[in-house]
Amino acid sequence: MFDPRARLLVLGSFPGAASLRAAQYYAHPRNAFWPVMAALLGEPGLAGRPYGERLAVLRAHRVALWDAVAACRRQGSLDAAIADAEPSDLPQLVARLPALRAVACNGALAHRQAQAALAGPALPLLRLPSTSPAHAGLRPDDKVAAWRAALAPYLG
Repeated sequence: MFDPRARLLVLGSFPGAASLRAAQYYAHPRNAFWPVMAALLGEPGLAGRPYGERLAVLRAHRVALWDAVAACRRQGSLDAAIADAEPSDLPQLVARLPALRAVACNGALAHRQAQAALAGPALPLLRLPSTSPAHAGLRPDDKVAAWRAALAPYLG
């Protein structure tokens, strides 16, 4: 999901099972992505809105969503289980976003994939703690704080 006016691109790795079933980014109810974005964008209740409305809010705030991996084999939803990853064409995507100011990577795998695809980018490539419920090392408030610290210059 992207709009050419986007200033921030948030890259996930590859959708988990719940997201694939729902055909929605970050569909797992315990994934912190939507609550984190609600806090960062000042959009209370964002996580509870219909999916189309959530995407419209991101577009209005000039935030784009994409995956660093275009296709793969995986049992379950863990990034560690991804095999035969085919990278997304990130250089092509970035070229279609002329207002882009930064790429935010939701977790380590998205960051590694983006580094490989966007070697030497002129844009900041930010590694953020994963919002996945599997990344239980940080409390939700700590994830919000980390994302806010990294993304504050690129939002608004």
